[in-house]
Amino acid sequence: MHSRTTLTILLLMLFLTACQPAKPACQPDAITYQKSTTPFPEPTPAMGAALPEQVEIDGKMMEFDQVIHGPLCNNTLSGQVYIACDIVVAEWKDKPNFLDGCNFVVEPGTIIYVAAHQNAAYYKGCASCHVSGEGVKP
Repeated sequence: MHSRTTLTILLLMLFLTACQPAKPACQPDAITYQKSTTPFPEPTPAMGAALPEQVEIDGKMMEFDQVIHGPLCNNTLSGQVYIACDIVVAEWKDKPNFLDGCNFVVEPGTIIYVAAHQNAAYYKGCASCHVSGEGVKP
């Protein structure tokens, strides 16, 4: 009987430690929100000349074709991309449509990992959640 109680307590402790909320990948003040009236810089050749870079995700080192820091607006994403915590996006009011008015392109087949979304991988770009009816600049 004693071993059954001990086993139950150990299993309960294991269960309770596994149910802790996930630690956020980004600190609350890591993302900068720019006034929507302030223009973002236009893309330059240097912005697209990213070298592969490794980022640790869930204890595993992963190689990315691009790692995005700073302004997230006038970007062309391709390959395997990591959007870091230290990005700058346009502020919004009701919905997070911070890509409105941007020249933001996601090439077909691109996989985007987003630090602010617990390093989740996205396979269909960003427009479905971050662009309103006005959309992205052509």
